[in-house]
Amino acid sequence: MDKKAALKLIESLSNANGPSGYEDEVRDVVKQFGNGFADVTSDPMNNVYLKHHGNSGRKEKTLMIDSHLDAVGLVVQAVKPNGTIKFVQLGRWVPANLTAEKMRIRNRAGKWVTGLVATKPPHFMTEAEKKAPIENDHLVIDVGTNSAEETKQQLLIDTGCPIVPDTQWEYWEQQDVMMGKAFDNRIGTSALLTTMHDLADEKLDYNLVGAVAAQEEVGLRGAEVTIKKVHPDIAICLEGCPADDTFTPEWLIQTGLKRGPMLRDMDTSFIADPEFQAFTVATAEGAGIPYTRAVRTGGGIDGAALQQYQGIPTICIGIPVRYEHTNYGIVAYSDFENTVKLLKALIAALSAEKIAAF
Repeated sequence: MDKKAALKLIESLSNANGPSGYEDEVRDVVKQFGNGFADVTSDPMNNVYLKHHGNSGRKEKTLMIDSHLDAVGLVVQAVKPNGTIKFVQLGRWVPANLTAEKMRIRNRAGKWVTGLVATKPPHFMTEAEKKAPIENDHLVIDVGTNSAEETKQQLLIDTGCPIVPDTQWEYWEQQDVMMGKAFDNRIGTSALLTTMHDLADEKLDYNLVGAVAAQEEVGLRGAEVTIKKVHPDIAICLEGCPADDTFTPEWLIQTGLKRGPMLRDMDTSFIADPEFQAFTVATAEGAGIPYTRAVRTGGGIDGAALQQYQGIPTICIGIPVRYEHTNYGIVAYSDFENTVKLLKALIAALSAEKIAAF
């Protein structure tokens, strides 16, 4: 896939609205794109499965490439008497990162309504309020109404309506970087789709399945379903991983912009299979692909659910995302490109015999 087409795919996925549990827009983008080069299905949970055209029941081994559809979002808990919206988080946000941000609420008619996370002007704050930490319970979304009746009856917004950042994807050509929402994990999903698109005609002696899971941000729920449907023998988890290069000393940077894909050795939920990780490092170095390695003291990924399924060898390849879990993330195109190169190199280097040997 050429760069123009890849950027268009990333734009479409980033702009699609799909917080955890409400991934239907993203599901449809993945299915529409994937139908051109794979056998594509989905299930009622919104998980999407892409089977390589060369797959066969006669092949004994299966490689599953995982990504996830959903992104962090919010959901309406209740409408207050003054018309503002009380919400709860879908996934993890730092409340301070929500203040004064534009959001979009999908109303009962399926239309998206713009709102603003309200903030109290400093003119009305006490000195104690100015210094107090921001809590989620302090925040509401203002949709320009004056009563609950107006919000509910005119705008058709009520309990259970999903909320997403009101953010449009941009490409900064001079820096060769992208800014947008939901790069965790639409950028990993873009890499999965691009790789399978480019390898659609390759003959493999094992089955290749892409599984794009729902509800990762609220507990790896989709991956627990996809893994049982695919029954892989080995798995690669793709992620949009939080970059640490803008606040970490150089010697400790493990996921930085324009440094290549990140190979995660460990986080609080996952430890990479050592043999598969070593094989991936050797493959990257043999192909001249830059990479970093990361040991994290926080976070969790679908790889945990994949690995716990019959103990299959699993690794995580991440694409660095600056300012993850906010309305705006930044990703370098070269990191996306090098991740696709690494995936293609791994798929070429693997064989049924090698998979069985891990």
